[in-house]
Amino acid sequence: MNFKFGIEHEVAFLRPDGEFADFANTSFAEFDAIIAQLPRYEQDYPQLRIGDAGIKLKRWYIEGFERFDQTGKVIDCPPKGIEIRTTVQSSIEEAVAQLKGSFEQLRSQAIKAGFLPVLTSFHPYRSEFVFDPPLNAFEQRRRQASPEMQTAHIPMLTQGPDLNLSAEGLTVTQLIDIGRKLTYYSPFIIPFSYSSPFYQGKAWQGLSIRTFYRTGPRPAAMVFVEHEADLLDSVPSLTQMARLPAEVGRIEFKAFDSCGDFELYGSLLALLEGLVLDQTLTGRATIPDAKLHQQSARLGFADEEIYAGACEVLDSVIKVLPSEGDSPKERLCHRARLERLSTMLRGQYSPAQTMLKAYEQGQSIAQILQQGYCLSSAQRTGMERNVLTITNQPWLDESNAIT
Repeated sequence: MNFKFGIEHEVAFLRPDGEFADFANTSFAEFDAIIAQLPRYEQDYPQLRIGDAGIKLKRWYIEGFERFDQTGKVIDCPPKGIEIRTTVQSSIEEAVAQLKGSFEQLRSQAIKAGFLPVLTSFHPYRSEFVFDPPLNAFEQRRRQASPEMQTAHIPMLTQGPDLNLSAEGLTVTQLIDIGRKLTYYSPFIIPFSYSSPFYQGKAWQGLSIRTFYRTGPRPAAMVFVEHEADLLDSVPSLTQMARLPAEVGRIEFKAFDSCGDFELYGSLLALLEGLVLDQTLTGRATIPDAKLHQQSARLGFADEEIYAGACEVLDSVIKVLPSEGDSPKERLCHRARLERLSTMLRGQYSPAQTMLKAYEQGQSIAQILQQGYCLSSAQRTGMERNVLTITNQPWLDESNAIT
């Protein structure tokens, strides 16, 4: 089965004054000035969607909440950060390599403008996005168009990736079944990525405040279909109409936290590929189990149910990857990617633990977020092997109430 891959990664920033950049203190124009210095690759089109507002012109674009006047014209877009998207690639290695290159281009131009990329998956200081001014009549009608528009305020507080894959020869029925499979197993696999342990300016009682608030109201996976007859009626949505021919058959996994080491995305894409190939795992869900995702967000792999589910998934994936069609190089890469996940799982490790440990040692949240993109892959892997398991961490105390 021939797969294709893509990665969408949202980048947060510290402002020149050291504040966390967001919709309240940063203008669209400030981020747009950064993107203006980045190149446009004409060969990227038509596979990359530009959109009606014309904001998504390049591999980099401003993520924000589009505001409209009463006639439906876009008049503003309060930003939350800048998203990087790769073009469709025929291998995981190529997708990760393009993301790395695009990130370095963005980082270089952002630093020149005084903005520093930082890693988080949830706004570390704010807990609410307020519509200012309030939504007008047109915007209120538009908000009812889909379940995702009704919850579009939630992503204004989050950063996270979409990991995209597609495979030749899958029917719509098979694609939807894969989407339901990924939705079911989502809470067991997402702790590999957790990186949002801060909330309202302090450590949260868990590993992923993003997951705790987001997944359930928002989808874990999305399948893009060609015909309206193939859409499922669900809240949140599992299916969506493809907006470009290149989107038909795309499977997006949306529940991972952001990863500062892009090689970890390679491991997670391999895990998703293995889940597509696997024929033994029987769990299916059309909508995410919000309660189980919250359980996962709090405890990660320290939770017995989450740990057992992750072991079941990884064992199944290891049996099907590498597949017979892989080249020798791809076989070695797959083994290395899955071995990394095995190491993390054995140590019950999520990246958020390293962030919390630094916080306990006296580092500020801003300092910790700045380090998110600085460590090499080798350094991160060493930390994954050496970090203590979370058995005795304070957030596992059942007396700690979740705020």
